[in-house]
Amino acid sequence: MTDYYDSHDGAPADDTGQSDTEHGMTRRQLIRHAGWFGGAVVLTLAGGEVISHIADSRDAHAATAPAGSGALRFVQVSDSHIGFQGPANTDVVGSFTEAINQVNSLGFRPDFVMHSGDLTHLSTAGQFDQVKQMMAGMETDRVFTVPGEHDSIGDAGRAYRRTFGMGTLGDGWYSFDTHGVHFIALVNTMSLEKLGHLGNDQIDFVRKDIAGLPSDTPIVVFSHIPLFAMYPQWGWSTDDALKVIALLRRFSSVTCLNGHVHQLFTKTEGNITFHSATTTAYPLPKP
Repeated sequence: MTDYYDSHDGAPADDTGQSDTEHGMTRRQLIRHAGWFGGAVVLTLAGGEVISHIADSRDAHAATAPAGSGALRFVQVSDSHIGFQGPANTDVVGSFTEAINQVNSLGFRPDFVMHSGDLTHLSTAGQFDQVKQMMAGMETDRVFTVPGEHDSIGDAGRAYRRTFGMGTLGDGWYSFDTHGVHFIALVNTMSLEKLGHLGNDQIDFVRKDIAGLPSDTPIVVFSHIPLFAMYPQWGWSTDDALKVIALLRRFSSVTCLNGHVHQLFTKTEGNITFHSATTTAYPLPKP
């Protein structure tokens, strides 16, 4: 079962059985869109504004440009799918290692690194241990994670939480503060029908978590599946996300970061900006 694949990875169900496809993508599409994957994303937050760019050790000027006094700089990596074996990427360990090398070649030490889910492909204890050991090699003070749907195969996320869930609540959600910014890590991959789902307990957590925060507090939210309707036909949305978005609208600066879709995408709705991260593993079709 090393080539596990499901419709939540984005390809239409009627494409996955074609003999000339790789994860719902034709070989020609795979070559054309190969640039969608393999990188880490650097995010700089200063004055409530988030600026992002792909980490590239070959672009020293962009990587080492001054972030400004008091700015927070962190890195998002996503969808490493350690354990995947297939022609779409025959060396996911190597491509994730390249992303780690990009983090370590930035010319500055990021305040933290966030992995936004699908750390593993089959959620085995060995795969989680391998990811943890690899991420320990990143030159940063802290590493945070949220689970993807591939991190809960067969056990509702128990193996993930044993490895990465210390100090979290419920299915693995939590929040933290640094540099005057409030971060919320959400789990929307445990109750999948077609779309992501948060559930009432997690929505209540967000409501209580932000209740005492001033409206000028910058908010950054991490989840695996997008919190906006990026492409619901392929499961790229969260069915009850609007309940959380409504709670966040009183804040002047909100940034929501996700993985899952294996490609870069940005959308702004009023005071809320959504960023989808690229993958270190294999590309998916573009809607």
